[in-house]
Amino acid sequence: MNLTRRKSELVKEFSPMLEKTSTLSKIWIWSLVAIILVGAYALFLQIYEGQSVTGMRDNVVWGIYTVNFIFFLGMGYAGAFISSVLHFIKTPWKNSVSRIVEITTVLSIVIGPVFILLCIYRLDRLHYLFMYPRIQSPITWDVIAVITDLIGCILYLYLTFIPDLAILRDSDNLKVPKWKKKMYRYLAIGYQNTDEQKEKLHKITKTMSVIVIALAIVAYTILAWVFSLTLQPGWNSTIFAPYFIVSGLYTGVAVIILVMYLIRKHLKLEKHIRKVHFIFAGVILLILSLLFGYFTFSEYFPKWFSHKASDTNLLNTLFSNYFWMFIIANYGAVLLPLIIISFKKLRTIKLITLTAVIAIFCLWLNRYLIIIPTLETPYLPIQDTRPEYVHYTATWVEWALTFTGVAAFCLLFTLLIKFVPVIPMSGIIDNETDQNKKKRRFKKTITE
Repeated sequence: MNLTRRKSELVKEFSPMLEKTSTLSKIWIWSLVAIILVGAYALFLQIYEGQSVTGMRDNVVWGIYTVNFIFFLGMGYAGAFISSVLHFIKTPWKNSVSRIVEITTVLSIVIGPVFILLCIYRLDRLHYLFMYPRIQSPITWDVIAVITDLIGCILYLYLTFIPDLAILRDSDNLKVPKWKKKMYRYLAIGYQNTDEQKEKLHKITKTMSVIVIALAIVAYTILAWVFSLTLQPGWNSTIFAPYFIVSGLYTGVAVIILVMYLIRKHLKLEKHIRKVHFIFAGVILLILSLLFGYFTFSEYFPKWFSHKASDTNLLNTLFSNYFWMFIIANYGAVLLPLIIISFKKLRTIKLITLTAVIAIFCLWLNRYLIIIPTLETPYLPIQDTRPEYVHYTATWVEWALTFTGVAAFCLLFTLLIKFVPVIPMSGIIDNETDQNKKKRRFKKTITE
């Protein structure tokens, strides 16, 4: 195989995604920008008028901002774990999804912490968290974990970009602006794909994979401890850490399936993102849904037999105000994957993607049920018992900023895959090289 010619062919295949922006893509980008502008106005309103424009009050001091924070960080930590594990799997098809997972990881960890900042009114005092941290506080450790994990994931993503950046730097057929060519040359850091450089890059990436797995587990465990180390009913649980990790992995896999489907459909990448990817991801989704169902059952079942007044009050709040939400969130997230993915005839790309979309919705509701009913059931009732103070309802400002976070994720993802191919070209070349070597060995064995 002529390596230079193969690189040229791959650049030619992926160059339309890097050089041109279709009319549909422009509409998509400007729609996302419009949503973000509405969110910017909502943010201005919240800063100018204070938290009174939200549904958060004395009882429910956290709302859907915290729900989104947990949700996005779960996506990020799941992506970090999955992308690192994929690095150790020796299979050709992993190459088609690895970059999707890596980009999803970094963007989720970037956007997630922004939501927790929206819960804080006095952002001008945020720097005190770094100047005078309390080492006993799990929140301090959560901040350290998030920042460390973000740095690790960005470094890991950059390492996987280097071979492709070198290919794009050396291509004469790629018609992109000069600033983009300069960026390719600068970020490729002199990489020439020599055997020595490949070996060093492989070792560094492998080391980072192990580090990122450890960071992902530790970081989401600390986030779970922020809740479980309190005495609040519903939060003071010994299984919250593994429960958060399983639900985070479940969310991450579901989001990756959805992103795979959208990219495959929009960019016409059926040759690279095939049905086998969806079936494999669907089977993992099924396993995680069963684990999620087990942990959910283990969390709520003992409370039904508890003699604690706090647990009884929480269940009364949950089943009187959120009964149907509870049914949809937990049964939908467990039974639907079991029905669709367990039967071979139902394992189509569209049905697996539909399952992932419903799972994402159900898992977001699950986070909502973890936060809101507990805060609506305090140990001591407050003096002001107006319904809007006792019960929580998100306002349009909160929903606008929620959709802004989703839009920002989609916009950044769209712009990033306009800079580097969403399918690693270097991975395709390495797979083809390995397959050719295996064929030569096989022929040599037969001849001998």
